Amino acid sequence: MKVESLRVAVAEDAKLHVRHWPGRRPFVLVHGLSSNARLWDGVAQRLAAAGHAIYAVDLRSHGESDRPETGYDTATAAADLDAVCAALDVPPAVVVGQSWGGNVVVQLAARFPERVTALGLVDGGWSSLRDGFPSWEACAKRLRPPDLDNMTAERLRSHLRRAHPDWAGWAIEATLANLRVTSDGHLERRLPIPQHMQILRSMWDDPPRPYFPDVGVPVLLVPAGDRKVSTDGLADARVRAYPGGDHDLHAQHPDELAHDLRSLA
Repeated sequence: MKVESLRVAVAEDAKLHVRHWPGRRPFVLVHGLSSNARLWDGVAQRLAAAGHAIYAVDLRSHGESDRPETGYDTATAAADLDAVCAALDVPPAVVVGQSWGGNVVVQLAARFPERVTALGLVDGGWSSLRDGFPSWEACAKRLRPPDLDNMTAERLRSHLRRAHPDWAGWAIEATLANLRVTSDGHLERRLPIPQHMQILRSMWDDPPRPYFPDVGVPVLLVPAGDRKVSTDGLADARVRAYPGGDHDLHAQHPDELAHDLRSLA
């Protein structure tokens, strides 16, 4: 099924790119920090084949979306999703977020409940950075993204193939699309480091769990590997663990994840 490419204004200086598959009973899919909507393609194609409408959104300065000066925080990202759904007249949807995208969709469900019928949290959307670091300074030092140092597309592609031998080719290429390839074959960031750090700071200041009591829809929490997750604060929640799974479960296990997410519809 052919995917459509849409652009939606969410602010005077910002249009977001949306990958759309037509259908019924919609899903809205949200990527993580410094990722992009194409990482959802495997899951999206399977959901679309089952008749679902899919809206996979590139957030600000991610994927093919615009890079405005401001708005790099979880709260703005949730408001942007609300604006996308309003502009495209998306009916109440199953909304799924991976990693930081989980934080974003938790806020969407809490602040804009009319948009959401169920929530999927894929290896994110429940933890706080404060649990892993003694201070913001320690967190920022550890999680600042590395410099690219003239990294080429082919070199990164080879690294990804070695690191993820069980990933299909489309997942490798979608991950490569987290970055932009210049005319000489080198890579540059779609999300610059200062904006990356602004989002990271918002994850430190504004974790998802305080919003749990305001989430009134069924929630599926999908941790990767051996992560333990509590559903405390959620009225209707269940856990589907993927032992041994990658953080990017949507790239590694699109068949299984699509099957699990369909249960929310």
